[in-house]
Amino acid sequence: MSTRIYDCLKCIGEKIIENKDFLTDLDREIGDADHGVNMARGFTAVIEKTSPDDPDIGAVLKKTGMTLLSTVGGASGPLYGTAYMEAAKVLAGKDTLSAEDFKAALEAAIAGIQKRGKAEKGEKTMLDSLIPALDAYSAKIAEGGSLVDGLEKACEAAEEGIEFTKTIAATKGRASYLGDRSIGHQDPGATSATMTLEVIRDFLKG
Repeated sequence: MSTRIYDCLKCIGEKIIENKDFLTDLDREIGDADHGVNMARGFTAVIEKTSPDDPDIGAVLKKTGMTLLSTVGGASGPLYGTAYMEAAKVLAGKDTLSAEDFKAALEAAIAGIQKRGKAEKGEKTMLDSLIPALDAYSAKIAEGGSLVDGLEKACEAAEEGIEFTKTIAATKGRASYLGDRSIGHQDPGATSATMTLEVIRDFLKG
């Protein structure tokens, strides 16, 4: 019997793999044309290497982060790997997830990405989706909203974040070499991060 954390990660992986070509095409416009390919390879390994029988959310996320770190090339491996490993620390030993747990995990993941990538919101990266998503999520649960209620708002904000990345020039990574020519293109990392949040929302909605 698979645990819910494994099943959720498998759904995330399937979504990334399904959108491999789309994510790679986005990256072709402003990067190395490898984001989708790399992420698909990473999540294929995650599905193979994580245990469907381990109920410890933190342990499964730690294994996920380590696997992404070792199998995903480019900037995405270190950033996504760090995000999952930092979230794992917050959720160590837990087999269920409260609204506050998810907030703490997302905060830790974002802090890890910022430290590893030395990036902030407004630089055309995954943070342009994740930081607004966290803000919207936090506001909703502060009103008494549930985990799923918060995720609904988080996903709306993340989608708006993707649109925002089209309006700004990249200042981080390979895309920064293009300068103003990167304007008009959406960031692939912001896109895959938003996909991840949407899968978690849909999985928890059942």
